[in-house]
Amino acid sequence: MGNDVINKTRRRVLTAATTAVGAVGVIGVAVPFVGSWSPSAKARAAGAPVRANIGKIEPGQMITVEWRGKPVYIVRRTPEALQGLTKVTNFLRDPDSQVPQQPEYAQNPTRSIKEEFLILLGLCTHLGCAPMYRPEVGAQDLGGDQWQGGFFCPCHGSKFDLAGRVYEGVPAPINLEVPPHAYESDNVVIIGVDQGA
Repeated sequence: MGNDVINKTRRRVLTAATTAVGAVGVIGVAVPFVGSWSPSAKARAAGAPVRANIGKIEPGQMITVEWRGKPVYIVRRTPEALQGLTKVTNFLRDPDSQVPQQPEYAQNPTRSIKEEFLILLGLCTHLGCAPMYRPEVGAQDLGGDQWQGGFFCPCHGSKFDLAGRVYEGVPAPINLEVPPHAYESDNVVIIGVDQGA
């Protein structure tokens, strides 16, 4: 009778140990498998689409994501910022975005699919520096009343409005580029996929 109790106890311990080792093995196999679902750094650099959660961006805030090794600025514009776009058109080099720096679905005054969200490559069209986000209206160092918020390139002084349109009289020759993008949902945008594709 004593041996039966010892054998049952030993059997339970061995069963528990085998189950634990098996579970660790399954996790060890599953983690790399699940990790392989997301694109590698090499694939992302080559142009794999990138998803960005825009649901937590506050009005007036900007976030930066990386696509093809380049910064992509995503700005949630306020109603006041959208109104400010019409106040600067006389100071812009290409206010109607005639030079094709955006997909057809962003060929509009806000250069966006959804007016509230601006999506731009964060590279100055002069020499590729990263413009700084300067949302404050009336900044004296950027033109006072002519400045309704936008982007300022500290390398050579180029200025862009909150639609990425370039001001006249600055080194940058054309507007900031709008990358291809599509909305997967109200809170997720995919950079690198054309709207409707």
